[in-house]
Amino acid sequence: MKKLVVVSSAPLVYIDKQWFLYGPYEKEMQLWAKYANEIQFCCPVWKVDKKLLITNVSFPMLPAIELREFDVLTLKNALSAIPSILQNAVTIYRAMKSADHIHLRCPGNMALLASVVQIAFPKKKKTAKYAGNWDPNSKQPLSYRLQKWILSNTILTKNMQVLVYGEWPNQTKNIKSFFTATYSDSDKKEIKIRSLTDKIRFLFVGMLSEGKQPLYAAQLIKALIVNGYTIQLDYYGDGKMHNEIEKFIIDEDLKGKIIIQGNQSKETLEKAYQVSNFLVLPSKSEGWPKVVAEAMFWGCVPIVIPVSCVPYMLDYGNRGIVLQMNLEYDTKQIEKVLQDTSCYTKMALNGMEWSREFTTDKFQKEIKKLLSI
Repeated sequence: MKKLVVVSSAPLVYIDKQWFLYGPYEKEMQLWAKYANEIQFCCPVWKVDKKLLITNVSFPMLPAIELREFDVLTLKNALSAIPSILQNAVTIYRAMKSADHIHLRCPGNMALLASVVQIAFPKKKKTAKYAGNWDPNSKQPLSYRLQKWILSNTILTKNMQVLVYGEWPNQTKNIKSFFTATYSDSDKKEIKIRSLTDKIRFLFVGMLSEGKQPLYAAQLIKALIVNGYTIQLDYYGDGKMHNEIEKFIIDEDLKGKIIIQGNQSKETLEKAYQVSNFLVLPSKSEGWPKVVAEAMFWGCVPIVIPVSCVPYMLDYGNRGIVLQMNLEYDTKQIEKVLQDTSCYTKMALNGMEWSREFTTDKFQKEIKKLLSI
C-alpha cells in the first residue's frame, strides 16, 4: 500500500523543528506506518506544548496537512466556525484524493467532517478507528451519533471497515469488532495470583477528574476499612480533583491507607498492577478502557462501571465486579469476593487469560490485514 492519509482531531505538535504526537497515539501509529510506503496526517497543528503527554514521532511522514480547529458547542461558535468548516472540507477532500488508503480517527469534529467528505470516494479503501463508546443505546452528542450513522450506512459509506470496541448486535457489514493493546506476547510472564489474607491492594489509574469519579473509589475503600478489612488504595494519575481527594484522606483519617502516587512511568505502573489485587475505575465514559485490559493482563481484578464495552470485557461479571454506583450495594459486592478466595482467584485467572489474547503482536497482524485489503 503506497500512501496512507490519516484524518484526525488529534493534533500534531511542532516544537523546535521536531514533530510530536500524544504518546499512546504515536505508539499505535507506528504500526499503521509500518505497512504504508508513505503516511500523511491531516489534522490540527499546535506550535506549543499544551501538556498533552507528547512523544517524538518515530517514523518518517510526509508534511502535515493542517486543519483549522473549531467548536460548535454554542450557536455563536457554530456560526463563526462556518468559514473554518468549509476550508477544512476542501482541505480534507484534497488530502483524501491523494490517498491510496483513507484512515479516520473518530469521534471528533474533524472526524465528523471527514466522514461526510469520504462519501465522495466510494472506490477508495478506508478504515475508521472509533475510539469512543459504540453502544447504540448510550446517550451521546448529536455529532457523535451522526458520525456513527454515516459510517455504518452501507449506501453512503463504501469500502469501509469501522473498528469499534466490543461486540454489538444488528450492525452493518461496515462494522468490525476491534481492540487495542499495550503488551506483547513476550510480556506474558507467569504471575502468581495475590493473596487476600494480608493487606489487600487496590489501585486507581487515570486522571483525577470528575468524569473518572476517583472520589467514589476512596469512598468504597473507606467503607471496606470501616468493615474491618486491611486495605491500601494507590492513585496513579493526577488532575483537578487531587486536592479534594487529599482533603478526604485527611478528614477521614486515611493517611497511609489511601495514597496519591501521581503520574508515574509505564514501568512503575506495571509493577503496581503486579502487586495489586483490584483495579477500581468508576469512570462514567470509556471507549476501550486500556487500564482495565492492562490490569487484567497481570491478574488484577477490575471493579468498573458498565459503560461502553466494559460488560463485554468483564464477561458480565465473570472477570470482574460491575459497579452500580450505590455505595452500600457496591461495598457488599466487593465483600462477597473478598470473602470467597476461589471466586476471586477464578476472576483473576479468567481476566488474565482473556486479556492476554489481545497483544500488540496480534494488533499488528490485524492492522496489516486491514491495510492489505
